[in-house]
Amino acid sequence: QVQLVESGGGLVQPGGSLRLSCAASGSILSINYIGWYRQAPGKQRELVAGISIGGSRNYADSVKGRFTISRDNAKNTVYLQMNSLKLEDTAVYYCNAVRKAFEYWGQGTQVTVSS
Repeated sequence: QVQLVESGGGLVQPGGSLRLSCAASGSILSINYIGWYRQAPGKQRELVAGISIGGSRNYADSVKGRFTISRDNAKNTVYLQMNSLKLEDTAVYYCNAVRKAFEYWGQGTQVTVSS
C-alpha cells in the first residue's frame, strides 16, 4: 500500500509560481513511476508530468518549459515546480504512483490561477 499526500496548492496570479509536493508513505525507490495529473471543472483528468524510477521525465506539451518534476528519494517526495502559470493551469492536481501492478492516488490539491 502506498499513501500519497499532496500539498502546496493555492491561489496565484498569472505569471506566478507554485511548488507542489507529493509525500509518499515508505520509500519511493520501490515505485516505478510517479505522475502529476490535473483535472479542471468539466474536463477529463490529464497527465501533466511524470518521472520514472530511473529518473526519466515526461511532460504534457502544454507545460513544457514551464513545469519541472523532480524527486527527493531521501524525503520520499516528488515535487512539481510550476512557473509562468496561466489561467488554464487552474485545476485540482493529483499525485499518482505506480508500483508493480497497482496504482495509487492522492487526495488532490487545488491550484487556482486568477488575477
